[in-house]
Amino acid sequence: MSDTPSPRTIVYTQRVEFGDCDPARIVWFPNFFRWIDAASRHFFIQCGVPPWNETEKATGLIGTPLVDTHARFVKTASYGDTLQIHVHVAEWRDKSFVQRYQIQRENKDGSVDLIMECDEVRIFAAHREDGKGIRAIPIPADIKALCA
Repeated sequence: MSDTPSPRTIVYTQRVEFGDCDPARIVWFPNFFRWIDAASRHFFIQCGVPPWNETEKATGLIGTPLVDTHARFVKTASYGDTLQIHVHVAEWRDKSFVQRYQIQRENKDGSVDLIMECDEVRIFAAHREDGKGIRAIPIPADIKALCA
């Protein structure tokens, strides 16, 4: 048994609609990335982090842009499915972090199917002083404490 506490996990629910699917009636893969992005922001809100427009005004933090992603598709999903996107921070680094997602579907018999797994590397970002782009900033300790 490990003494390491489990990371804080938030579940974001997404219902699959007809328009989310391709002609074969399976979710068109880019939609998973759109939902994961929404789940990422939802994670921070549920942990108590203010919206990015507020953090930008208060501290200059504009958000957590994506810098790398790795996904594994396990099963298909179709319209009418309700998906649960389980989100947690798997690793905190100096200026980046790894956010991990598991997309699951609960079946009528109570069993759960893993639909997709994804790891994303994101940074905490602020505008560059010269106004030309963004830069990674150290992870704010207060946000890390809220989300750990």
